[in-house]
Amino acid sequence: MEDLTITAVDLTRRAAEAALGRKAEELVALDVRELTSYAQFFLICHGTNSRQVIAIAEAICADLKASCGELPLGIEGLESARWVLVDFGDLVVHVFDEHLRRFYDIEGLWVDAPRLELPAEACPAGTASAFA
Repeated sequence: MEDLTITAVDLTRRAAEAALGRKAEELVALDVRELTSYAQFFLICHGTNSRQVIAIAEAICADLKASCGELPLGIEGLESARWVLVDFGDLVVHVFDEHLRRFYDIEGLWVDAPRLELPAEACPAGTASAFA
């Protein structure tokens, strides 16, 4: 019998693909397994306006439900659409508007977290996408 278990890495990469489908920008996946007990990965991205932020978050939820059977444990921030947090347990997705992302600098707060390799088109220009 085939094992259909999806790993946290697979879930993170699938979420990144869904975000890219809605033109999310500067995707970064942080491996926080050694740094926190409440998640294994953070996926961080941003949209250029509130409608796009909502579309990215909704696309990730719809895609993970359809492709993996994964439903979010919680979603916060859809009303304001400036920072939408989607909690899938092992994966926490942060979808920001561009200005708020720069202000909170989640990547800077988790600078010790290795980065998970994502598709080249997902990575900010001039940065490495593989584990650091």
